[in-house]
Amino acid sequence: MTFRPCFIAAACAALLTIAVPQASRADELSAGQRSEVERVVRDYLIAHPEVIQDAMAELDKRQTAADAEKHKVTIKDNAQTIFSSPRQVVLGNPDGNVTFVEFFDYNCGYCKRAMDDMLTLLKDDPKLKVVLKEFPVLGPGSVEAAQVAVAVRMQDKTGKKYLEFHQKLLGGRGQADKARALAVAKDIGLDVVRLEKDLASAEVKASLQENFKLAEALGLNGTPSYVIGDNVVVGAVGLDALKEKVNTSRCGKPTC
Repeated sequence: MTFRPCFIAAACAALLTIAVPQASRADELSAGQRSEVERVVRDYLIAHPEVIQDAMAELDKRQTAADAEKHKVTIKDNAQTIFSSPRQVVLGNPDGNVTFVEFFDYNCGYCKRAMDDMLTLLKDDPKLKVVLKEFPVLGPGSVEAAQVAVAVRMQDKTGKKYLEFHQKLLGGRGQADKARALAVAKDIGLDVVRLEKDLASAEVKASLQENFKLAEALGLNGTPSYVIGDNVVVGAVGLDALKEKVNTSRCGKPTC
């Protein structure tokens, strides 16, 4: 690893309060004294760069812990909207002891690959409640597809048709937009005239605004992203990692 001079200088400045005795810090250091202390610290860091690596690793560890704690607070403060909003699709066991929330975009390649993970969890875990939230962050086509998805949810209270729509649209090839989303909806037997009417309703706009507001509060800026219990998981981390998070929420350990 190569350390830039500015990084070393910053490290020197940070370590200055440690390197200089308290009595010396009481008075202003002369330019010469400060330069000498910085040289000593700089030479030490260059001779022992692993110190910086260790410090950066510790910083990452502390930041990860701080982020996790912040997520827990945010999830608690927004639990009703995250887990039980009337403006979301609920699959699996509505009374499950763990809720798995996925924020997704119909044009997200990683979401396409992660869909199988969600479907496997849905099939294999009878105690899991799955919540899907449209989070269209990849352009106008994604917004159009998400709007149609909300209209599909409005027409299908059971979630069964929505899941069929979701799998066909997310699993299909090509760009997702309004035309393609409506074609998928028509193909699975939904009322397209009603969908067009519902697309103009305030409910569609309110649903997406709610999801964006939650994502902002949780610090999400990409898809797929998940809320599992009181944990936030960002990215297509794979089935095994998702199972571990579900188990940790359920019994406090990666394997129950």
